Amino acid sequence: MIEPTTAAQHTFGTSAFAVTSDDRRLHYMVRGIGEPTVVFESGMGFSRSIWGLVQPSVAERVRTVVYDRAGTGRSDDDPQPRTLDRLAGDLDSVLRELGSGPFILVGHSWGGPIVRVAAAADPTRIQGLVLIDQSDENCELYFAPSAQKKNAVARVLIPLLARSGLYRLLGSRIGGAQPADVAADHHAEDFTVRAARTLLAEQDQFGAELWRLRQRPPALGALPVSVISGTKMPRLGHDTRTALTAAHRQTAAMSPNRRLVEAPGSGHLIMFSEPELIVEEILHSVGIV
Repeated sequence: MIEPTTAAQHTFGTSAFAVTSDDRRLHYMVRGIGEPTVVFESGMGFSRSIWGLVQPSVAERVRTVVYDRAGTGRSDDDPQPRTLDRLAGDLDSVLRELGSGPFILVGHSWGGPIVRVAAAADPTRIQGLVLIDQSDENCELYFAPSAQKKNAVARVLIPLLARSGLYRLLGSRIGGAQPADVAADHHAEDFTVRAARTLLAEQDQFGAELWRLRQRPPALGALPVSVISGTKMPRLGHDTRTALTAAHRQTAAMSPNRRLVEAPGSGHLIMFSEPELIVEEILHSVGIV
């Protein structure tokens, strides 16, 4: 269902809504024409508004779609537990609205497992996956006691930061380099009390759902998969970055149809620090480069 555009065209294109089987509306935006359709899945708690340095460049070559998961941006909330099956089911609702494919699914962080589960549910419509510093079940630190302690602290701290305004102040700066309309949406929508509540709802399922993936990885067969890994060491958290990079290498080595792409100038938020690398890898998956 496409909404009429009355103002100047948004950087992300035209707004529309997909409706889930339980009548929730999921907001998405479309720009560009041509196959395959590239669909972007954001990381935990984020709306569509992290792709402002990537989607417009890809849209010059093919149709692109950014969307808001339930509880983010302009999409409805979801009262049900945000399991991977539930998240992938919402993505499926968007894909069905877009047609039969083919699709390339691009997932950042927690979006990586989401697009993998969605792809495994119906691989016939998927041309390829691009996983950007994904939350990887091969990373042992995700299952360490320290990870549970961090999650417990976040559950207390993030709502306090959101209510005080510090969540927006601390989190939205890096996204300010995006086009003005995207940056404005990012600032207004991604760091609210509602966005924090959605992030925590997804985080509540994180450990158990990653463990489930570890036991039964999504069956992707010969589907081409690009694994982009940020390899720049942060000032703090060397152990986490080292473990996650090792997990990405392990994941990429699991099949000859997978390739590892290192982002040496980036940590986790590669779409802000090296967007051109992501664009190039997506176009490689499209078959243009």
